[in-house]
Amino acid sequence: MQSILETYADLLCRYCVDLQPGDKLYIKTTTLAEPLVRAVYRRALAIGAITEVDFSFCDQDRWLLAEGNDDQLSHVPILESKAMATFDAYMFIKAPYNLKAPIRSTLEKEQVRRQALKSLRQDYFSRSASLDLKRTFCVYPTLTAAQEAGMSLEEYEHFVFSACGLFESDPMQFWLDLKADQQRIVDLLNNRQKIRYQGPGVDISFSTAGRTWINSHGTTNMPSGEVYTSPVEDSVNGHIRFDYPLVYKQSLIEDIAFKVEDGYIKEWEASAGKDLLDEIMSVDGARRFGEAAIGTNRHIDQFTRNVLFDEKIGGTVHMAIGQSYAQAGGQNTSDLHLDIIKEMRHGGEIYADDELIYSDGNFIL
Repeated sequence: MQSILETYADLLCRYCVDLQPGDKLYIKTTTLAEPLVRAVYRRALAIGAITEVDFSFCDQDRWLLAEGNDDQLSHVPILESKAMATFDAYMFIKAPYNLKAPIRSTLEKEQVRRQALKSLRQDYFSRSASLDLKRTFCVYPTLTAAQEAGMSLEEYEHFVFSACGLFESDPMQFWLDLKADQQRIVDLLNNRQKIRYQGPGVDISFSTAGRTWINSHGTTNMPSGEVYTSPVEDSVNGHIRFDYPLVYKQSLIEDIAFKVEDGYIKEWEASAGKDLLDEIMSVDGARRFGEAAIGTNRHIDQFTRNVLFDEKIGGTVHMAIGQSYAQAGGQNTSDLHLDIIKEMRHGGEIYADDELIYSDGNFIL
């Protein structure tokens, strides 16, 4: 375990956030991730970076939302605020304690908290878009995450480390090879303007004129393996029924379907969790799409209820409602960015300017 964590830490520091001597690195995680944080901290020291660690403990956020008053909910975290505004690199390590405990709060309290964190989100999105902030989201395997994925902890550890390429003889080269392979896809898509997803449960099209497709190869998320863009906001038309549930507030919203006209979600339904979907649709900007993407990571072949992995499943596409990516040219703003995944391995097709480029989960270039 120590050896694989050292390999993981090396990949995170040298490849994912490209730490340089003198860089200021901000790590945000829970106390469960201490073994990985120790390895990252030591690797960062060897590089010459300056590291600050922000640990949260079990139930911290849940208690704040349930019991906090307006002053407490409105407080902007000082260290995180400083880091988002001025640090060189940001590493968020997801290491959950409990994914089943209900969040006993009110919509009003959640809105107060979202508003308090708005400046952090703005700094994060603007600085990451301009590449002024190097960042990565990653995972430290915990028992509750393993249970969510339907695995033992040992199985889940193997799954996570495999998805990150840590069992490859040279993990960094593995991601560089993926980068090269995906670049030909991005080059093609960036020379087209109209994209159409078609197949069982989907017939939806959108324009990418003036937008940029981005090659995601592990330098912003680990694991990675996707190509993505932000569609022209008013260009999305058609319908889509998603095969994988959306995890929201630790609950599943299943069998989500949208009907879209001129970029606006006119109708929505779900077989379970419709009340949560209604709540999502009431958030400003949530009825437009901030992202369209294609998953390419063949090491990820099952749904785990962790979108960092699930959106990368090789042979799927996903569309995110809410906040766009400025680096892709997106202009939609929202407090939410929620990725929802569609299976394409059984009859799914993608057309680019009316040319078939993808069939049954594979590019045909």
